[in-house]
Amino acid sequence: MNSEFTIAVHSLVFLAYRPDRMATSEMIALNVNTHPSRVRKIMSCLRKQGFVRTKEGIGGGFIFNRSPDQVTLAEIYRATSIGSIKPAWCSGNEDEDCMVACNMAEVMDQVFSEAEQQLIAYFERITVADVLRRVQTAQQFKN
Repeated sequence: MNSEFTIAVHSLVFLAYRPDRMATSEMIALNVNTHPSRVRKIMSCLRKQGFVRTKEGIGGGFIFNRSPDQVTLAEIYRATSIGSIKPAWCSGNEDEDCMVACNMAEVMDQVFSEAEQQLIAYFERITVADVLRRVQTAQQFKN
């Protein structure tokens, strides 16, 4: 899985924590602990998918465009990371005479695809609001 998913979830949870208030990419980046340009790239993707709105200029930034209890982690995963569970390299060699070598890449593609479908099914059950509640609960245990 790639870090874009984690940054996207974190950013949306941060915006859900600040309902009706804009957050700049610098504010989000500070909260996420990454570079503002990376946040802008991910937020651009989320804007195109309708998760956030933007406002230019002074007092501008990003604001959640949907209800946090209606946005699932599966939607965010599909927008930012679909296919990322599969490694870029896979063993095997289609030109090989060996039954294992010539079929391994195809079989592993199926395994990773099935695993990703299970992950998406799990993410369908978790909303941004759920993650925010978990963050708030974790904070209560620290106090």
